[in-house]
Amino acid sequence: MVAADPPGGVFSKEQCDKFGHVSQRACPIARLGYPVAIMVQIFRSAILAVLLVVRAVPAGAELRAVLVGVSDYTVLDADLQGPANDVALMVSVLAARGVRAADMVALTSDAYALPAGVRTAQPTRAGILAALADVAAQAQPGDTVVFYFSGHGGQAPDMSGDEGGGYDEIFLPSDAAGWKGDIAAVENAILDDELQAWARPMLARGVKLVGLIDACHSDTGFRGIGAGGGTARGLSAQDMGIPDTAASVRGVATDPLQGDFVFLYSSQSDQRSFEYPVGDTGLWQGEFTLRLSQVLARSPDAAWAQVLTATAAAMVQGAAPQAPDGEGPMLQTAVFGPAQPMRFAVTAGVVQAGLLQGLNPGDQLALYAEAAGGTALAEVTLDKVAARSAALPATAPAAAWAELVAPAPPPPVAFAAPIRADPQDGFDYAVWQQALGPAQPNADLVPILVDGGVALAGPDGQLDRDGAGSSPRITLLAGEDAAAAVARVRAQASYSLRLRRLLASVAGRSLTGTAALQLDWQRRPAPDCGAARQAEPVDPAQGVAPCDQLWLRFTNVSGQDLDVSALYFNADFSVTPLWPTRGLSNRLAPGEAARAGLRINPESGTALEEVLMLAVPVVAGAARVDLTPLAEPVQTRGIGDWFSARLSGDAEAVREFSAKPAPLRMMRQIVRVMPAK
Repeated sequence: MVAADPPGGVFSKEQCDKFGHVSQRACPIARLGYPVAIMVQIFRSAILAVLLVVRAVPAGAELRAVLVGVSDYTVLDADLQGPANDVALMVSVLAARGVRAADMVALTSDAYALPAGVRTAQPTRAGILAALADVAAQAQPGDTVVFYFSGHGGQAPDMSGDEGGGYDEIFLPSDAAGWKGDIAAVENAILDDELQAWARPMLARGVKLVGLIDACHSDTGFRGIGAGGGTARGLSAQDMGIPDTAASVRGVATDPLQGDFVFLYSSQSDQRSFEYPVGDTGLWQGEFTLRLSQVLARSPDAAWAQVLTATAAAMVQGAAPQAPDGEGPMLQTAVFGPAQPMRFAVTAGVVQAGLLQGLNPGDQLALYAEAAGGTALAEVTLDKVAARSAALPATAPAAAWAELVAPAPPPPVAFAAPIRADPQDGFDYAVWQQALGPAQPNADLVPILVDGGVALAGPDGQLDRDGAGSSPRITLLAGEDAAAAVARVRAQASYSLRLRRLLASVAGRSLTGTAALQLDWQRRPAPDCGAARQAEPVDPAQGVAPCDQLWLRFTNVSGQDLDVSALYFNADFSVTPLWPTRGLSNRLAPGEAARAGLRINPESGTALEEVLMLAVPVVAGAARVDLTPLAEPVQTRGIGDWFSARLSGDAEAVREFSAKPAPLRMMRQIVRVMPAK
């Protein structure tokens, strides 16, 4: 069925109003269908191809690791709490995969949790470079070298010209000392140029390289193939004392690396990486490192791209976006070494795993006498979980092993203690403070008292991180008082954040390496605000303006029928259904395309928002799956048993990889709304 084009192909505010979404930031525009060229039923195999996984480490090859965790900075006022813990966690993950202690060197100021035999050193510039030189000298063709870095990163003017006039990515050892004019550099920093010079000859002689970076501004740290309670892991130019007059040298960028490598980064180049406290244990961990370690520990045959997908899914939290990234020809290659069984050892009624291994209060465990196979003795629910252990209920039978069978439902969104941004003689916030209630640990959002109201910042507590007014505000609707408004927004935020996590967990369980949909974006201003111009291609992540219309043409390139839905996640935690609209069919055959549109409301301020494209492979004879009812929490029960159960927390967890195709394919598109000019 094809909906008629609006006059002139654009929509005015009045036309948007007809769809009943004037209160939302994004106004959905009706679908324009594209008939398939050939209406022929294609016979397809009932068995889908299984992702071919090749072991990364051949027989006889060695795996060596250099792990750096910089918690204590001796010169810069930039101490962190998590990097030393990160190194200990990664050492345990590598050891579980068969890496010998003698083949790991940990450069960290605190080696309290490292197993015997792991070599240690201080994470100074000289110490790091010496460890890198040593592992390069020992590595033989076919070996794999792992370089892991947890600490502060940053950018500095490129003084060699190899960035083509841009900036060098830098890593800050413990003795980094800020900008020094006489050397025109951040003293004791390690440049991406130096890492590239270290990596290039190893790759040339057949050594494989794995880079894992938990620091900010790390997207091109190796220049491979292409350019609340939380603490950010990155320093600005001001933090490092880099003067505004320090300019990069113009030159020609160097060639990309060649060889077998894969690099995983904790965030995108325009995002920050965070560390958070883990429960009430007093331990801090890098969010990327924590989730990555949990995925590696439970994924025996996963490829690096799958690991990246699952890690990204687990990191969806709060209002501070941190999406990991990866690059390299080994993305589709299996990770090194087999993982230990997913079952956790039980000693005297205590599970030898805890928060750091992904267990949480409320998780349901099955108890076994054997390390693999066998019949479950009982199922129990965890009550108290520590960092590395969890006590079983007193009524649990004697058991030697435990296996996670169902996770606890995600808790409601937690607010930190409010921060007052106005002067003390400003507004009276007593009513708002009472409505917000007591502070909660491990907060998802930080209330900021400002301009007589309440803004909600991410776990880092930074107000309006993406520009003036970009942090969502709690506003009073007709007939509401402060308590009712806070309760409404808390529930809305809880639902939005939980929905993101659940969608990511369902979609992140497997990866085929190919996108199900091809997305082509265009924009043009609405006729009632802004000069008319022709539609033009656009990347919404680079910025759109209030009044812009965004048109998306999406094509099914999966080779199978798909039921496609699109949801818009607004900065104020509301969720807008974009496609399908008006009950139209959302089933696309292979090669079929459709269009959807949205209009950024004129009142929009600066914000970072998101479109999720959701595609469900069609099962023969099954009814259509329309996921737009997810925009309203009360309608979630009508979208299919397989997802409703997960949304309610009733179904078995999707926490490991499967060779079977995921029941949901998801694509994310960031929409960066810029202020009106």
